[in-house]
Amino acid sequence: MAIALDAMGGDHGASILVEGAVAAARDLGTEIILVGRSGLLANELRSADGTDLPITIQDASQVVSMEEAPSEALRKKKDSSIRVAFDLVKKGRADAVVSAGNSGATLATAMFILGRIKGVRPAIATLVPTLKGPSLIIDVGANVDCKPHHLLQFGIMGSLFVKEVNKKDSPSVGLLSIGEEGSKGNQQVKKAFDLLAGSDLNFVGNVEGRDIFRGEVDVVVCDGFVGNICLKLSEGLAEAILTMLKTELESSVLASMGYGLARKAFRRFRKRVDYSEIGGAPLLGIKGVAIICHGSSTPKAVRNAIAVAHNLADLDLAGKLERSINSRRDFLRIV
Repeated sequence: MAIALDAMGGDHGASILVEGAVAAARDLGTEIILVGRSGLLANELRSADGTDLPITIQDASQVVSMEEAPSEALRKKKDSSIRVAFDLVKKGRADAVVSAGNSGATLATAMFILGRIKGVRPAIATLVPTLKGPSLIIDVGANVDCKPHHLLQFGIMGSLFVKEVNKKDSPSVGLLSIGEEGSKGNQQVKKAFDLLAGSDLNFVGNVEGRDIFRGEVDVVVCDGFVGNICLKLSEGLAEAILTMLKTELESSVLASMGYGLARKAFRRFRKRVDYSEIGGAPLLGIKGVAIICHGSSTPKAVRNAIAVAHNLADLDLAGKLERSINSRRDFLRIV
């Protein structure tokens, strides 16, 4: 199994991505193909002491910037690192793609090169820490405008993901809304509620934003506009809490002494809310495996994203999703 890494994406340059790839190859034994400008990547690989690991380089002469429109990137940059990475999967030379680059371009390229499950709107899913273990939020940014039946599709894909990855037999599915009652929410949410309630999923009804981190449900369904705001709000809140804690603990000698006694607990808390522990967010609904990483990913996040990609490819999650959708095609009214 090989994972293609878009080694030119991200906010901090190729060195961070290569360092993460080296860690993944060393810790997991995973074969990795670095995709990008070969001269630069060869130098970075030497600097990271990774030349003796199962890491190869595939040249790609172009780079898609974070600001570029996905359609322009697809049309004008046919030798971009993102596109070449997906071409490797299409040709059977790689089993999954990991990218910390332009997420819109990654989504568009995945759909163009690998294709999507017929009739399905691909969505980005991410695991978030809760009081009862990780929960999945879907969608967190792929679709800012959704129809009710798209939210039903997200519920089906999210449920299967949690069943396969988190090993839960009947994952509970909740619809993110402004109240628990089925009558609450906008027209999109109300109609989606009826569709989910009539499905064979373990649908438990609406959940509110405050319920997410209590771990009340295994899968939280929402459109990408709401989901992306929810995700970034939670990331910002976690960072703010850690900063405020640090400030308070440094405010007096007594507080510093208390920190010394509780240091292990604080470290465990930091680890629980650290996005790099999760690595990246899978793009569900395409005919293959793609992991979208945070633009500011650390080497640790890249390493963990590669581990996630390897696991999903090994599980044949994309094939299982397609079969699950096909078995419900009449119900979903997909032609």
